[in-house]
Amino acid sequence: MHPSRQPAGLHGLALSLLLAASPASAAGSGLAFVSNEKGNTLTVLDTRTDRVVRSIDVCHRPRGMDWNADRSRIYVACGDDDAIGIVDVAAMKLVDTIPHIADPEAFMVDAARGQLYVSNEDDAALSIVDLAQRKVVAMIESGEEPEGVYLTRDGRRVWLTAEASNLVHVIDVERRETLADIVVGTRPRRFAAPPDEREMWVSCELAGKVDIIDTASLRVVQSIPFLPTGVRQEQVTPVDVVMTGDGRTAFVALGGANRVAVVDVARREVQKYVLVGQRPWGLTLSRDQSRLYVTNGMSDDVSIIDTRSLQTIRSVPVGQIPYKVLLDE
Repeated sequence: MHPSRQPAGLHGLALSLLLAASPASAAGSGLAFVSNEKGNTLTVLDTRTDRVVRSIDVCHRPRGMDWNADRSRIYVACGDDDAIGIVDVAAMKLVDTIPHIADPEAFMVDAARGQLYVSNEDDAALSIVDLAQRKVVAMIESGEEPEGVYLTRDGRRVWLTAEASNLVHVIDVERRETLADIVVGTRPRRFAAPPDEREMWVSCELAGKVDIIDTASLRVVQSIPFLPTGVRQEQVTPVDVVMTGDGRTAFVALGGANRVAVVDVARREVQKYVLVGQRPWGLTLSRDQSRLYVTNGMSDDVSIIDTRSLQTIRSVPVGQIPYKVLLDE
């Protein structure tokens, strides 16, 4: 589909995004934190003005990020420091680290158990970090180069991609053992799921598609390929994928294609390709789902997509090789 053509169904899609928006909650700071993998910093944006307001020196190769329970601190995966950094939001500085975590990349916080589930890229493992003890309490072997981590809403399972092995692992949290190894497309990266989690979407970077796994049978049941007009197939390298709160729409960052795909989840159809910066790989939806923040790894900026019009409204320069956006809303 040509990116300039907008199907009639997009008007309904935009309306569903508005209706799916989360109800208003206590206001946060309105700040966005961007981890810069090569710049060793977090860039801080004011989302009301879309301007950079600060840069925080953190650690070597910051990648994945998440909040603590009250959002007073940010956990940061420090890949080249073998640690999880801890940033105090009020002080706007790195105040502590949890050491001895080999090459962390992505992670999820399990608030109920006080744990982090961390992909260890070089060690081919998932680490379980106890936050109270400040140490790794278990390691579960995986395929080569694990990256994407997804904790199910009931906290019972962790899903993990293994890039170089073309595998998705399904891990039982309580027993700390692997339940299934699922073969998917070449170089799987990240996950997204609808609210009922009956299926899991996994991006397959070098296959140029998303594979859809049925979470009951633990089998790939369908795939969605991508090919924007005027783009060569080898340039299509999907990385991050996110879904709206109602599970109707998915957004997929297409890497070398310099676009974000907008997908109708039920129909399994690409509705539009949105042009962004160079090599988009990270996606974050705002709480009200009116904006999609896109980290562009090779143009060192963040593109902001208006999800109503499905247009990029601006790109904001940040640090070198931005990886992830974390919003305080």
